[in-house]
Order: sequence, then C-alpha cells, then structure tokens
Amino acid sequence: MKIRLQKSVLGAGLAATLALSALMHSTATAAPVFEVDRYWPQEMPEDWLLGQVAGLSIDSRDHVWIVHRQGSINDTNAGAVQDPPVAMCCTPAPPVLELDTEGSVVNAWGGESDEYDWPQQMHGIYVDHNDYVWLGGNGPDDHQILKFTMDGEFVMQIGARGANQGSHDTENVGGPANMFVHAETNELYVADGYQNRRIVVFDAETGDYLRHWGAYGEEPVDVDPGPYDPTEGVSDTFRTPVHGVVISHDDILYMSDRPNNRVQMFQLDGTYIDEVVVRPETLATGSTWEIALSHDPQQRWLYVPDGTNNVIWILERETMEIVNHFGRGGRQPGHFSWLHNLDVDSQGNLYTAEVLDGHRIQRFLLQD
Repeated sequence: MKIRLQKSVLGAGLAATLALSALMHSTATAAPVFEVDRYWPQEMPEDWLLGQVAGLSIDSRDHVWIVHRQGSINDTNAGAVQDPPVAMCCTPAPPVLELDTEGSVVNAWGGESDEYDWPQQMHGIYVDHNDYVWLGGNGPDDHQILKFTMDGEFVMQIGARGANQGSHDTENVGGPANMFVHAETNELYVADGYQNRRIVVFDAETGDYLRHWGAYGEEPVDVDPGPYDPTEGVSDTFRTPVHGVVISHDDILYMSDRPNNRVQMFQLDGTYIDEVVVRPETLATGSTWEIALSHDPQQRWLYVPDGTNNVIWILERETMEIVNHFGRGGRQPGHFSWLHNLDVDSQGNLYTAEVLDGHRIQRFLLQD
C-alpha cells in the first residue's frame, strides 16, 4: 500500500501542518467565539431518555433533528420499561426526534416496519431542502438509506439490508455514515462509510446511482491499509469510517476521513482538489468526525468535531488553517464525551451530538 505524506491545503508539508498549532493562539481573535447554552434543550416529555446520539441535522426552520440508539440505554436507566419495572423512570425516546428552537420536542417517530429495512444501528440523519428526512445506519447489515417525510411517512429506500457488494456496488451502500443533498442538482452525496471506502452519489428523487469515488478522486480500493501511524503519513485509500460530507455554496465537497485525521476536498464530479490534516498525532478513532460550514454567505469557517480529543476545531476555509478550537473531555455543560456530530443554524449557533457514553445534545451560542 502506498503512503502519502500529510500535508496542508497549501501543500506546505507535514512540518507546516504541525506548525498550525503554534498559529492558533496568534490568530484566535479572528475566529468566532461560542458559549454553551446551559438551558438548552428542555426536559423531554413522557420520561423519555436519549441513548447514543448518532446523528444531528438542522432544517430550514432551525429545528434540530436527531437520531439516537434506543438499545444503548442500559436496563436500569430504562427501568420503567423492564418486565417487571425496576425503577420509576425512564423510557427510551423514539429513535427520531425533532426539537424546536427552544429545545422542546415537537415530533417523534421511527422504528421497524414491513415497508422498509430499519437500520440495525442508527447512524446519520439529514433534512434536505425539500424537507425530506434521510437516515443511515452502521450495523453489520446496514446497506441501505431511508427517506421519509417530516411526519415519518416512508418515501424511498436505496439499497437493501445485507446486500452490499463493496465500494463499487451501484445498488447498495455499506454502513453509510452521513448524507448531504445538493439543492441545485437534488443529488444525494453519501459518506459511505463504515464498510465501504467512498463517496457515492444518488439521484435524491429517484434513488438512481450516479457516480462514486475514493481517496484523491481515484477508484476506491477495499483493502485495509492497517492502523494509522503518524510517522508514516496518511494512506492512499480512505480508512473506515468515511464519516462526514458537506457541500459549500461554491460547490466544494468536504469529506472527513476520520482515522486518517484528514479532510479532503473535491469538485462535485469527484475531481480531487486538496486535503488538510487535523492534529496528525491523534490516534484511536481519529480527529475529523464530521464537518459543518459557518452560516455567513461566504461560509468563512469550517467546523470539525473531534470525538477523540473532544474539541471542535475551527478552520478558515480560504486557507484551511486551524485558527482555534474549544471544548474538552468531560460531563459538564460545554464539555464533550464522544463528540460525534455538529450542525449550524441560520444564526450561526452550533449544535452537537454525543455518542457512545455521551447520550446528549448541546447548543453553543455564537457571541458577537
């Protein structure tokens, strides 16, 4: 397997990437500043409880959509639904929840049906410009993507449970992690994912396959390059999971290759543009978990949640330089435990979701 040296978007080499940490403090004042909202969200109804929150998306009304894993709640915490009940509280919330801007639950649905293959393990939610809700999963046989209305009415399924044939499969996906619909073309871009090693594109109306690509815009290769080693550099292939995807107003696709600690940039046809490595010494589950763009028309800032270091990295999009970061591991408001997803509302506020033992969502208010 060939190895590529880590490099910044300006091609300055690994040494320049490492030197970005020294630049952070001198340029931090130019970056946006956020403060945790200690009063968001509101208490959920019906003694509902969240499990691992595995996806978060903001719709056109600034409502927050999340998907969580009901089965990750232990029996004691979900004591009210045991047989017999072991405690007064609580009940797992439905898997898909919609919260309004005040943090109150206004809609909830989801679960098994004869109409579709509900994911074995939820992963990823996206609400598109036409108000359709897209869901993925990263269980062993989650080789499908589901499309619903906001009320939970089933619309379409792409792929089928247990049917994935690898990264060149044009009918199925393999552990799709996250999705993004490009409004101008109504194309669905998928970070695919936990088993496959590619970006794949479908028609969001018909579900028809359109194209796919791997690292550097080349054909994906389903060969494990082995564990990431910062002394050797990033690999020529994506490491699983291929975890995040977002498209800017100027039609640049940003994707997160999580275990390689990198964000790669592409044109919408898959033509490779460049890459940046974020804290290249990070091991374990990697530093680039997802990607969100700031709310200003120029989308000056790129926000990258990092569930290993439990911080949010702020990059200036023009240079792709890291200018600041905030957060730390912990349980208090503003801390993170397995920071997993991030999105931005129309006012520039950030919303985060925590997986594994995090089991929560938070809001961070943009400061003037």
